[in-house]
Amino acid sequence: MSKKFVYAFSEGKAEMKGLLGGKGANLAEMTNIGLPVPPGFTITTEACKEFYVAGRQFPVGMEQEVEEKVAWLEQTLGKKFGDPNGPLLVSVRSGAVVSMPGMMDTVLNLGLNDQTVIGLAASSGNARWAYDCYRRFIQMFGNVVLDIEHHKFEGVLEDQKYKRNVQFDNKLTAEDWQEVIEKYKFIVRKETGKDFPQEPREQLYQAIYAVFNSWENDRAIIYRKIHKISDDLGTAVNVQAMVFGNMGDDCGTGVAFTRNPSTGEKLLYGEFLTNAQGEDVVAGIRTPQPIAKLAEEMPEVFQQFDRTCTLLENHYNDMQDIEFTIEKNKLWMLQTRNGKRTAQAAIRIAVEMVEEGIITKETAITRVDPAQLDQLLHRRIDPNAKIDAVAKGLPASPGSACGEVVFDADLAEKLNEQGHKVILVGTETTPDDIHGMVAAQGILTSRGGMTSHAAVVARGMGKPCVCGCEAIKIDHENRQFTIGTIVVKDREVISIDGSTGQVILGEVPMIEPELSKEFQRLLQWADEIRTLGVRANADNPEDATKSREFGAEGIGLTRTEHMFMALDRLPIVQKMILAADIEERAEALAQLLPMQEEDFYGILKAMDGLPVCIRLLDPPLHEFMPNAEELSVEITKLKLTGGSEAEIKHKEELLRKVRSLSEFNPMLGHRGCRLGITWPEVYAMQAQAIFQATARLVKEGYHVGPEVEIPLVIDVKELIYLRELVEKVAEEVKQATGVDFHYGVGTMIEVPRAALLADEIAERSEFITFGTNDLTQTALGFSRDDAEGKFLPPYIEKKILSDNPFIVLDRKGVGKLMQWAVDHARRVKPEISIGICGEHGGEPNSIEFCHSIGLTFVSCSPYRVPIARLAAAQAAVSNKGQSK
Repeated sequence: MSKKFVYAFSEGKAEMKGLLGGKGANLAEMTNIGLPVPPGFTITTEACKEFYVAGRQFPVGMEQEVEEKVAWLEQTLGKKFGDPNGPLLVSVRSGAVVSMPGMMDTVLNLGLNDQTVIGLAASSGNARWAYDCYRRFIQMFGNVVLDIEHHKFEGVLEDQKYKRNVQFDNKLTAEDWQEVIEKYKFIVRKETGKDFPQEPREQLYQAIYAVFNSWENDRAIIYRKIHKISDDLGTAVNVQAMVFGNMGDDCGTGVAFTRNPSTGEKLLYGEFLTNAQGEDVVAGIRTPQPIAKLAEEMPEVFQQFDRTCTLLENHYNDMQDIEFTIEKNKLWMLQTRNGKRTAQAAIRIAVEMVEEGIITKETAITRVDPAQLDQLLHRRIDPNAKIDAVAKGLPASPGSACGEVVFDADLAEKLNEQGHKVILVGTETTPDDIHGMVAAQGILTSRGGMTSHAAVVARGMGKPCVCGCEAIKIDHENRQFTIGTIVVKDREVISIDGSTGQVILGEVPMIEPELSKEFQRLLQWADEIRTLGVRANADNPEDATKSREFGAEGIGLTRTEHMFMALDRLPIVQKMILAADIEERAEALAQLLPMQEEDFYGILKAMDGLPVCIRLLDPPLHEFMPNAEELSVEITKLKLTGGSEAEIKHKEELLRKVRSLSEFNPMLGHRGCRLGITWPEVYAMQAQAIFQATARLVKEGYHVGPEVEIPLVIDVKELIYLRELVEKVAEEVKQATGVDFHYGVGTMIEVPRAALLADEIAERSEFITFGTNDLTQTALGFSRDDAEGKFLPPYIEKKILSDNPFIVLDRKGVGKLMQWAVDHARRVKPEISIGICGEHGGEPNSIEFCHSIGLTFVSCSPYRVPIARLAAAQAAVSNKGQSK
């Protein structure tokens, strides 16, 4: 049986999203529940996949099916393609499985030509409208299908408006549009060497080809990469009978959400334009009216639309993003989909839908993307700050940002790579600007509304955005914008507030975020559902306190080497390293002991009643030492400028020591427990500091139980040797203080050999944590610093690796080592605590894997704790009945 490539809307349903794409499946669903949807058909994602397999050729049989559906459409509507008296006109839109706003391409009014436009003008009695439709078609088709740069058409349009002294397109006459059309056709002839195609079927197949082809355009590829969307899904093509919102003042077009996508408020939210066509609202051609105005201008249509929105939200059990057109006071539904929303809105909508009895707590948990929570865990403008707001636009995406003004996406990307923070400023953004939007701290546009490209994409990325700020006049040629008499030049610093729409000169003070009551409620549900513990990485009392505020259930990693980097300690650490003998080293350690004790006292006190895992000194010793090249330069300068002999001798001795510490591969060198075995007095000092701080806190009535972690073991014998050292110090402190206290000793698995010997290691450990940064480096044979800067991007680009393995856990390799270690450790000690710390501990995909292999906890940076709590709950929901 041959494969079916084309489905009428009435033949599909929502469950066929994989085949019909999101748009096609929803058009089918709306058709089948009786909503007013213009008829049409969908060419499947399978056809797109086969198009690429066949070398960008339509699959065999597809065109015949399209012809059958076109004939059906002609019969249904009583109109024919190319008929000068009553032409059938259609739109051609893409529709990927996953919504990709602004990434793909649309063609409206297909079927118009030099003959049918005359018939359309005569039959409608509205020549201005007919020729407007034709010029739009040439412009879209020229850009999307024929790949002619958009600005070439825009320039003609702007000239015509200037010539007629009008501001908006809808003020141009039929004669104006006829002039524009001739100039557009000349552009097509000049750019392509061919006349604009007049045969409707040729137009249709060229448009279908262009939509399939656009799956692999640069902006689609970039969007998929950012949002981790598979390249193998393909896009469907939706061919739909045209309805017109630009026939007069009883017509219009709009985009609406059933709830506010920025705040989550349960209130119909959106925009519309009278006498306008589909793309006008999102393209920012004119600043649109809020949807509430529709109730005043067309009350009956608004009531019908309001009822339809409620019906759709209840049908899909989610907030909907709806596109609609009004033609001669008749409402037509063009699209519905689950609406994109900010993290703030996602949380409020999820919580309120539970309270309204629409969804369950488990469903609510899955409705919020953990990665999106970063939006709520970042800074905002200090409300007490005195700010000089010089302009105000639409608050399109919440949060605040500060940076240098840039007017060009390429420059934004370049400056970002150099470490500059930038604000991308433009009249409006287009899909071609995606790389600059990714690089920018925030986006500011002078045109466009809350559903413009800039607004939708910025919200999806969690970046602050102010749109439709008409007070700013952009001068691209001179790379500046003006607000009245104020001139802001390229690279000057501004701040924007995407929550209020304010534009502020200079940098403004920011404050840390607070968790809303809805956020706390959602996290409370997450805590009820998840089985995986969540701890934080903290190296000081401030981070420990912040972790606790964000709901951490303990500290999974305290990196003691970070405590040694302070300027007042570094000279003492260097003295310890450069010591000629054990006595000299002991002198330096005696100075460090009280400092370390205060460090541990503060962290343990902040986490009263919760576990704190303290890793003993880990990094290579050279990290604490001066740079050899810089020392060499200093010595040469001293010799040339007559420096003292004693100073030169001291520097030369230091250089010799630094060079003696130098290692070919420090990551695999003298660090971790190797340092503790060669210099046991260092680990003894740290253990003493931990236990003296513990004894003090127990005396003061605190409930503390530190976990002492031995890093980088490769064999249980290392652990036995250092465990005995730690236990000896603990007993000495108990004797000296008269205080009994509890503690644990465990290790960090960071190399494959330790993972493979996890059963032996577990016998002598109270706990194990995976250090997956080093485990990834040693398992893959990648030096992270070298890989990320050199060959890792091509590996991801060429799909040798699907993700950066230092950000998203490599399940296939590193994950297999972890699975082996967990299974074998638990055979020896079923209740042993096993966790993970580092970046992977706060990354949702990695957290899901940790849940699936039965880890006890994940540990991450303080600001990722809420993300980890939610991701752990989602893992429990998606793996229900599968976890160990």
